[in-house]
Amino acid sequence: MDHFHYRDGVLHAEDVALTRIADEVGTPVYVYSAATFRRHARVFREAFAGLPDVHLAYAIKANPNLAVLRLLASEGYGADVVSGGEMARALAAGVPAAGVVFSGVGKTPGELAAGLDAGIGQFNLELEEEGEVLADLAHSRGVRAPAVLRVNPDVDAGTHAKISTGKRENKFGVAISEAPAMFARLAARPGLDLRGVAIHIGSQLADLAPLEAAYRRIGELVAELRRAGHRITRVDLGGGLGVPYRHDDILPPPAALGEMVARVTKGWDVQLQFEPGRVIAGNAGVLLTRVVWVKPGVAHPYVIVDAAMNDLARPALYDAYHEFIAVEPGGERMTANIAGPVCESGDTFAMGREMNRVARGDLAVFRTAGAYGATMASTYNSRALVPEVLVDGDRYAVVADRILPETIMAAERVPDWL
Repeated sequence: MDHFHYRDGVLHAEDVALTRIADEVGTPVYVYSAATFRRHARVFREAFAGLPDVHLAYAIKANPNLAVLRLLASEGYGADVVSGGEMARALAAGVPAAGVVFSGVGKTPGELAAGLDAGIGQFNLELEEEGEVLADLAHSRGVRAPAVLRVNPDVDAGTHAKISTGKRENKFGVAISEAPAMFARLAARPGLDLRGVAIHIGSQLADLAPLEAAYRRIGELVAELRRAGHRITRVDLGGGLGVPYRHDDILPPPAALGEMVARVTKGWDVQLQFEPGRVIAGNAGVLLTRVVWVKPGVAHPYVIVDAAMNDLARPALYDAYHEFIAVEPGGERMTANIAGPVCESGDTFAMGREMNRVARGDLAVFRTAGAYGATMASTYNSRALVPEVLVDGDRYAVVADRILPETIMAAERVPDWL
């Protein structure tokens, strides 16, 4: 459920007409619903209400806007970060350092040191050498770094190949067969407080079976580590729950995940950690755009909009589907291709899409764009960086400015010898 709806024939975000935002902010622009963020955050939390000890760390990579992070921090969420920049954002937004989990396969020594100095709650180690470097950095500071070892369970998540992370050929985690010996070596390091294990098998999961298989393997590993004398107090089960991009998509709700987790992890006696991202942010945002031209085509006309692949990269990267609807639909339908103005054939959002009939100057939105939308935007073709707006009831605020090409050029330098 989201809070984008038609009122008097005009699409609204909560109580704000998108026509108003287009007039006052311009297009393209991302529009987020605070009520939707809150609802999704609470529904996900309620799914685990029956478990004794759960930490929810929102995956910042899905949508790192400071206002979004502040909103989710107020809902009691920590932050799952994968860079020093994301860690700085989380702390700036008011996420307590103890609630920050630092994931990612390429953490630099400088980022590890920054995490230690900030006092973050957990490092998810991706390889033995990273653990050794972290241990030495912590030992030199007279502290012990709280950490878990990320394990690759070799489970196919059944999702798009570019967002799968739990198969043995993926770059993430250590092989589960190597984990016990590696855990023992790292646990002996004086600078490490190695508390448990972590997994994350992929994103946009439409089936709980792969997750359950991965969780069972981790449960067996936890039992093996305890038999070897290790104290295991945390298990990070990652994220990955999908969201419906099409109106007829059927995906497992958070409640179903919670029921499965309660059944599989019974008796583990650990703090369970989750890293939801897309499931919180996806349906909380739309990309508002204006039709520039309707260009005749061979089979179908091209609806050329002012949003492009640099604003919303998912269709070009993953052939991803985003529903496209008119802000003020007139009732007629058409079949068309939807494309942006960037000089790439890949700047195409849909081909042969059945949709609301639109004409030059009409407004429309790409739905389910709150996750992996603005955060992946670029300035390709010297286009402006897309702004972001947060709506809360009958009010809205621009929470990220449109960064214009002249502002971007001002940061560039031409040497005197040219």
